[in-house]
Order: sequence, then C-alpha cells, then structure tokens
Amino acid sequence: MSETTYKSPLHETVSTTATDVWNDSCAVSELNYAIEHGAVGATSNPTIVLDVLRLEWDLWDGRIHQLINENPTWTEEDVMWKVFEEIGVKGAELLLPVFEREGGLKGRLSIQTNPANYRNAAKMVEQAVHYHTLAPNMQVKMPVTTQGIIGMEEATYHGVNINATVSFTVPQAIAVGEAIERGLKRREAEGLPVDDMSPVCTIMVGRTDDWMQVVAKRDGIIVNPSYMPWAGVAVFKKAYQIYQDRGYRTRLLAAAYRHHLHWSEFIGGDVVLTIPSKWQKLFNKSQVEVKPRMDDPVDPAIIQELYDRIPDFRKAYDEDGMTVEEFDTYGATVRTLRGFIASYHELIQVIREQFMLPNPDVKK
Repeated sequence: MSETTYKSPLHETVSTTATDVWNDSCAVSELNYAIEHGAVGATSNPTIVLDVLRLEWDLWDGRIHQLINENPTWTEEDVMWKVFEEIGVKGAELLLPVFEREGGLKGRLSIQTNPANYRNAAKMVEQAVHYHTLAPNMQVKMPVTTQGIIGMEEATYHGVNINATVSFTVPQAIAVGEAIERGLKRREAEGLPVDDMSPVCTIMVGRTDDWMQVVAKRDGIIVNPSYMPWAGVAVFKKAYQIYQDRGYRTRLLAAAYRHHLHWSEFIGGDVVLTIPSKWQKLFNKSQVEVKPRMDDPVDPAIIQELYDRIPDFRKAYDEDGMTVEEFDTYGATVRTLRGFIASYHELIQVIREQFMLPNPDVKK
C-alpha cells in the first residue's frame, strides 16, 4: 500500500467506527501529529501544561516575561493562570478547523479548573464559565467530587461543555450522566440551545488499574496478574452499557493509558479515547487489528476474581458501589487530586523562577 493511501491504526479507528480520538496534550508538535492521524480534540491540565512548558519552552519563554513586565502588580499565580489559559487557547486554535467542519460537536480543547477548588462548586463554576468565553471551542474539566457533581449541573446550565475528570468508577460516571442531564433539561425548559453541546465523562482507566494494584499490594491480596490490566476495561464497558441503556447525552471518554487494551478494547464504541502522544505513536506502529471490540464482554472469570478479591473493585464496578459523598475519599481520587494539585504548585514555582531573573527591560 502506498504512503498516500495508508491509514494509521488510529486514523482507521476514527474513520471506520464511531470512536473518536483526542490528543492527551495541547503541545503544538504533539497536537499537529494527532490531528494528522485523525484526532478531533485535545486536553489540558496542570500536569500537561508543565510538560508543554518543558517540551516547548521556546514558544512561551518570551510571552511569560512579557506578561511579567507589562503587569507589575500581578502575582506569580496571576501570571501562571494567564499562561495556562493561553496554552489552552493555542490548542483550541489548532482544533478550530475541526470544530468548524464538525458543526461544533467535535474539535474542542478541554481545559481544567483549579484542582485545589475540588471542594468548592461555586469557584469551579465561576472559572468554568470564564473558560467558556476564551474560545468558541473550549471544553471545561471539572473533577467528579461531591462538589464537582453540583458544579457540573450548574455549569452545564450556563452553556459550558463539560469534561468530567478525576473519575474512575461506574458510580462516578452515573452521577456525571445524571448531573449533566439535569443541567441540559434546565436549559431546555428555558428555551436555551443544547444541540451544540457535547459533554463527556472521563473514566481514567489506567488509574483504575493502578489503584487496584496499589490496594492488592497494600493489603496482601493475590490476584492473577494477567487479570489486573482488565479492571479499567471492565469498569468502562459496564459504564458504557449503562449510558447506552439510559440514553445519557454525555459520551464516555477513556484516559490514562497503560497498555493497548485501553485503545483496542474500546474500538467501535461511541466514545472518545484521549491518548498521550507516545501511546499514539506506539499504537500507530503496532500490528493490533483495528476492529470493533467495545461490545465484546470481559471474561466473566476475570471480573469475578477481581470482584471477589479486591473490595475497591467492587466500589468501582457496582452501580451503587459508592455514594456521591464517598467520591472525595476514594483512593484513586485522592491520588489523582494530589498529583494535579502538586503540578499546580509546581507551575507557580516555574513562573516564580522567571520573576526572579534579571529584567533586561529595566536599566541599571
């Protein structure tokens, strides 16, 4: 097959099935590669923006110093959030042709609210509404915490396209689907448009796998090691069936890649796969057959052993495995929020270091 007719596995995934691929980064070089291979969205969060600055410092160094020099009363945090927003807007610009081609239903850049506000719905909604104004194709990430669920309904009501993040379980996904439906119905009751809205609910399948391994090691639980990589897949597939049965207008999104099952097992579903650049390139070089597998059930023996042996898998897999009030203290939630908040503070530190450099525009 000639190069002109070759379709990479990811491009074949999006062009022959209902499955969409996003780039799990907004770095310019990585996003351009992803779009070339069929990606129709991208994501941002404090950890991703740290990586963007490390990878493409030359694109942002001058702008950071310009912001510092032009705004003498701004704090380090003020500058950090402005840079954070502009990196997201740059990604949105690259996706704008997709957004316009797809009538506004695809081609969005997901930007995350301050992870430190996970217990304050009002602050998250305020920031979400602000982000919504930055570009026509912005999507806003809010965490699936107790207050996050409240915030998602309210932000949806205000017309914000939500990407529910910090989510690992079936009960979290159901709570998101219900909250966004409430927000959409409130808009419809007031005659406000919803046809151009495309909310998604993330399940961080790789972090679901990670947490099961942490629990097994911590509690001395022996499980067939070949079964562990199926935990996130099983949770995602169960949530997908529930979403299909209940007709939620939110799409599921798989994130946090650890192995090819987090792509191959979801092919064919009406879902989004947000894939880091390194995994995209691995998948595109692979010999994994591109064929629909979303409706293929996970081996019941795998589910049964995980269910019997690991209590936290039961919390993740059962529809009523957790109440909304328990989301904040679920192990995977705690670990992920801790990481995002740490990256948020590290971003401030990166900006702080620039404040402390000699200012070439100031004469001695």
